[in-house]
Amino acid sequence: MTAAVKRVTVLGSTGSIGVSTLDVVARHPDRFELFALAGNRSVETLFEQCLARQPRYAVMADADSAEALSAKLAAAGSETAVLAGEAGLVEVSAHPEVDTVMAAIVGAAGLEPTLAAARAGKTVLLANKEALVMAGHLFMAAVAEHGARLLPIDSEHNAIFQCLPAADDGTVGMAGVSKILLTASGGPFREWSAAQMAAATPDEACAHPNWSMGRKISVDSATLMNKGLELVEACWLFDVGADAIEVVVHPQSIIHSMVQYVDGSVLAQLGNPDMRTPIAHALGWPERIGSGVAELDIIDIGRLDFERPDVARFPCLSLARQAVQQGGVAMAQLNAANEVAVAAFLDRRLGFTGIPELIENVLERAESAEPTSLDVVKQADLRARELAQELLADAQVG
Repeated sequence: MTAAVKRVTVLGSTGSIGVSTLDVVARHPDRFELFALAGNRSVETLFEQCLARQPRYAVMADADSAEALSAKLAAAGSETAVLAGEAGLVEVSAHPEVDTVMAAIVGAAGLEPTLAAARAGKTVLLANKEALVMAGHLFMAAVAEHGARLLPIDSEHNAIFQCLPAADDGTVGMAGVSKILLTASGGPFREWSAAQMAAATPDEACAHPNWSMGRKISVDSATLMNKGLELVEACWLFDVGADAIEVVVHPQSIIHSMVQYVDGSVLAQLGNPDMRTPIAHALGWPERIGSGVAELDIIDIGRLDFERPDVARFPCLSLARQAVQQGGVAMAQLNAANEVAVAAFLDRRLGFTGIPELIENVLERAESAEPTSLDVVKQADLRARELAQELLADAQVG
């Protein structure tokens, strides 16, 4: 029997995850139909995607970009309707005709539409880790209450998902698991000294050895904050404490993560470093579908190396654990401070080693609160950003 065609909304279609998602979807026209594409302000890129894919809706971040895109599409004879802003993102995420939402908007901007998809009971392919980092309690409660299906897209979390024991209904749990081993490439500065890192430039930080990513996430990989955020995300996804997760540096990025069991077994998911693999896994789940990724040649790889992370040179890992242990809105504050710090570094207003310093100062000064609502989370996020900007202006960080 042929499976029903799934209608897919791609939030963040102009980014690297979005582009990879479009590639996988295009390989299976009998399985998937693109319902909506959402970019940021990349009018030309989203215009080209709409002409090629013909979604019913396109969403831009603001009214000016939406107006520009709408004019270009009308001139080209496209029938794609254009929406704008957060309201547009929420509409195409919670639309009754949508089956699956790829949540790939980077940063806090993706929180509201991803939460809307969960509340609408959609299958949510989660590539926007901030939804869990900022509002994990609220998000997981929405998934449970509204019967949404949550499938992780980050290569590490997808690997963990694949290695966990599965029940007859396909859901996974932690039965018999003693530890999650979360792998990290170590980033471009894995072998750099602290002095070298202090003088690092944005271009050097964005030169990831294994993955092709956007500049913000590339800097997060260089500081290992990306791994810190993934640790937070894993705590929510798999309902474990931070002490049940060990970060392991694995430079080749062939093993994407591992799960250790109480009987001494360790299961690992291996593959070439290409995000189309976890995307295809989640789109097709519980079936396996083609991704376009080359088969792994384990003989050609030859060796796999592992080491412990150096938390003295990469303090962002410890800051993430600290935020998990502190609880409340601390994880949202961690994320907000990091976004401000990374933006300042990319603008050359802050040195590379000033990123964790700024985050730590914000966490020390920000007021604690319980995330009882999305408004509370947003206020904590806003205040942490304001505090980070104040500290930058006062030159209290390097």
